[in-house]
Amino acid sequence: MNLIPLPAFSDNYIWLLQHQGLALVVDPGESLPVTQWLTENNVRLDCILVTHHHGDHTGGVSALQRDWGVSVYGPANEKLGFDYQAMTQGSQLSWQGLQFQTLDVPGHTAGHVAYYAEPNQQTPLLFCGDTLFSGGCGRLFEGTPEQMLKSMDKLAALPSSTRVCCAHEYTLSNLKFANAVEPDNLKLKDYTSKCEKLRFQNLPTLPAELGNELEINPFLRTRKSTVINAVKKMAPQVTDNEADIFAQLRIWKNDYK
Repeated sequence: MNLIPLPAFSDNYIWLLQHQGLALVVDPGESLPVTQWLTENNVRLDCILVTHHHGDHTGGVSALQRDWGVSVYGPANEKLGFDYQAMTQGSQLSWQGLQFQTLDVPGHTAGHVAYYAEPNQQTPLLFCGDTLFSGGCGRLFEGTPEQMLKSMDKLAALPSSTRVCCAHEYTLSNLKFANAVEPDNLKLKDYTSKCEKLRFQNLPTLPAELGNELEINPFLRTRKSTVINAVKKMAPQVTDNEADIFAQLRIWKNDYK
């Protein structure tokens, strides 16, 4: 199966899986990039996955649904402006022999879900919307720090070879912050250099590898002493509670320039 990131808006990716003349897309915030790619490559769309309700992830669904007559799957605990099959933790769907598992990952939004699959003879796939980014995580618009930390733990438990298909090209800005948190992390420095070279060539930094994220992403490393000490230096009043450390790290990132 071919995995393709379709750029949308200023920094979104609409992920497309192509197999034997058919395509599945994830979070089509606009329809035009999808339709153009399908037309140019003579491929037919027949499935859409949605991770959460934000417009830059759902804006193109209705037009694609109308034009292609596709099946749409989305979060059971969020309201979407179109017909879809509701998915929640444990829900499964099959596309072209590929089995997707649904994971509840609230935090960015209250009902956010992710989709995980293991293609035959390929490394696993994770479509995680705005929950996990390379080097970062989504803002907590509707969920709590406790929820987001639990969601991070759930994703961190997946196989280390998992390809993390985030929905935004936020990597360089995330890594700038990550380096401020862990300035002596050599793997982080190497990864930053690699990503800078990719972006200089106008190439995506994604998908990311989960195993690498565990080594460089501060939001997956909030129990590491280096991250805890950095947070406490910025916010001496913070407690040792894991969710409080995570919350303060996210606040620090929100204000970081």
